[in-house]
Amino acid sequence: MADKKRTKASGRRRGEAVAKKASAKAGENLFLSRDESWLRFNQRVLEEAEDATNPLLERVKFLAITASNLDEFVEIRVAGILQRIEDGYNIAQPLDEGGLRPQERLDRLRERLKSFVEAQYRCWNEQLLPAMQDEKIRFLRWQQLSEEARAHALEFYENEVDPLLTPVTIDPSHPFPRVLNKALCLALLLRNKRRSNGGNGNSRTRPAVLGVVTVPRSLPRLVPLPAVDGCCDFILLHELIESQVERMFRGYEVLSCSAFRVTRNSNLYMEEEESRSVLESVRAELHNRRKGDVVRLEIDGSAVEEIVERLRTNFELEPWQVFRTEGPVNLSRLMHLYSEVRRPELKYPAFEGKEFRLGAKSADLFEELRERDVMLHHPFDSYKAVEDFIEAAAEDAAVISMKQTLYRTSKDSPIFRALIEAAQSKDVTVVVELMARFDEDSNIRWARELEDAGVGVFHGIFGFKTHCKLALLVRRDPDGVVRRYAHLGTGNYNPVTARFYTDISLLTSRPEMAEAVQKVFNYLTAETEAASYAPLMVAPLNLADSLIALIEREANHATAGRPAAIVAKMNALLDRATVEALYAASQAGVEIDLIVRGMCSLRPGVKGLSERIRVRSIVGRFLEHSRIFSFANGGDEEIYCGSADWMPRNLFERCEVVFPVTQPDLLKRLRDQILAAYLMDNTKARLLQPNGEYIRAPRAGAAFSAQNFLMRVAEGTADALPGRDAPPKGKAAPAGTALLSGKN
Repeated sequence: MADKKRTKASGRRRGEAVAKKASAKAGENLFLSRDESWLRFNQRVLEEAEDATNPLLERVKFLAITASNLDEFVEIRVAGILQRIEDGYNIAQPLDEGGLRPQERLDRLRERLKSFVEAQYRCWNEQLLPAMQDEKIRFLRWQQLSEEARAHALEFYENEVDPLLTPVTIDPSHPFPRVLNKALCLALLLRNKRRSNGGNGNSRTRPAVLGVVTVPRSLPRLVPLPAVDGCCDFILLHELIESQVERMFRGYEVLSCSAFRVTRNSNLYMEEEESRSVLESVRAELHNRRKGDVVRLEIDGSAVEEIVERLRTNFELEPWQVFRTEGPVNLSRLMHLYSEVRRPELKYPAFEGKEFRLGAKSADLFEELRERDVMLHHPFDSYKAVEDFIEAAAEDAAVISMKQTLYRTSKDSPIFRALIEAAQSKDVTVVVELMARFDEDSNIRWARELEDAGVGVFHGIFGFKTHCKLALLVRRDPDGVVRRYAHLGTGNYNPVTARFYTDISLLTSRPEMAEAVQKVFNYLTAETEAASYAPLMVAPLNLADSLIALIEREANHATAGRPAAIVAKMNALLDRATVEALYAASQAGVEIDLIVRGMCSLRPGVKGLSERIRVRSIVGRFLEHSRIFSFANGGDEEIYCGSADWMPRNLFERCEVVFPVTQPDLLKRLRDQILAAYLMDNTKARLLQPNGEYIRAPRAGAAFSAQNFLMRVAEGTADALPGRDAPPKGKAAPAGTALLSGKN
């Protein structure tokens, strides 16, 4: 146990040492706040909901995503700040990226949160609702329903809803019920009509009591109604329940009723020494998570003050933690509207990724992989090739063993089924990450199912999440030689999300790569460290130092007058040492283009600090999830892909793998098609400004969307970027520079 703690601590010390070496003069004002940066990312998602050029139902989906994102931000980030303040760290704790203490940061965040929620409901009420009304998609109140619609809704209520309801009144014999995290509820102000023995016969003088009803989570939030005049009508489930509350509280006068929802602290707090196993520890903490302290109360904007105050007092909240909503309390459940309304003209046109059939060029897929590496860019390339790789291994008698990591997967995944099938005839090892946030419950079930099938299940190294995406097959080939075949990826083994997350997959049989993957699995299952993992970079062992070294190498090339450029695509950039190394490289003359979807603490374009650094974020139809890192390297270009963002948690608190792509045709595709397209985007790209705000990319010439272009490539209707030759080797970054100056 002590060795594990030393490993983690040594990783942190390495990062701290590199940070000091990179820039001794760096000040707090050189970094943007991660929390405010995250809120700006969610603002960019909201802008997609507001964008009338997007299909209507896609806009509704974007709005629902902002609400789901905000839930996670509140229950993790805001809850964490509140916890630190409560634990007394407000004075002693170091300043954050923006130079603020926890209370100061909270004061700034709460104002941004309020204004963001107001913007969400403006979008819903002023843009989306009227647009849906025009398309005959209506949300009706109980009073607006026709007799036929009421009869239909009542039948649904009596058969499906009423049996699941548990009305509760709050009095000395009935304490306030435990309200589950993010469960939608109704709060009622009630007055007892009954005359108590010896009591005052005037019910008006009796004190009002509070009633609570939890809306069943198992039921859809949108109840479809019979079609009338071509309309697609719904009533919200809680409004249907609200119409029947007098039936539930007979003997009471219902004075007022409002929907509400609480968000609880959902951070996991585990003590390693007290845990008999990771699985038992996670199960216990999942139970605790459902009962964490309340950090936010959302309530219908029309709620009477007495209900609001009673709830606020019960949950021990400050006034700022109460959010009144001018519409549905839980906007994230509007996601169901997308599947309920079958109007394809109101959605993005259907898209199926290009199918790449392994084995099409040779007798079998393994023979093909012995000849060359295969790289896939999902969802533009179908994920089926990865499924075929795992399924073929499960069915092939020549495959001796299979190893795989699982972070998040999907229900009824063909990969999951293939692993279970393979365990009947070969050695199968799976490293399941139990602490994949909000997927812990399902991962525990999958781990047990795999174990029951005979799979060797491991949970990685305690204290480090297993986030790398690796699969390794050992096969006795027809020539009698035992070879390894590997899949390395940037995304989860999840066929569902692979349809709308952009990710890179590499399939290879190169001995040096496959052997390194084997060493990583040995590290994950036995915590045995190898002398070298080359050509891979592995966190928490050497990834942080290796990335810094690559950045510093570019600075040295620039100083010597050799080609020097960095193009890096990732989800987030927060590691301070890495940011300082990028600042130093910029000052040395390195041209740097960063494509960062979400949080970014680096300030680009600051004179004397980051003049040669440009940061762009792309939010569009697909969730940008691939991590691609290109280094000009004096003309001998190197490109890496992997599972790790440039964040402390990825570099020091997770097991991650970053791998090189060396095959010339694959390098060319990454440089001249994929990265170049993202740098040319002037439709969905926003550019980060030195003050932390984002502006739309300037449009000089025709509109260009990287994701749309890559879809056209997959469909065979495009093969080259418009008006642009392939950049010379090692010169990808200056092409981004030309675009940002309007020369595309």
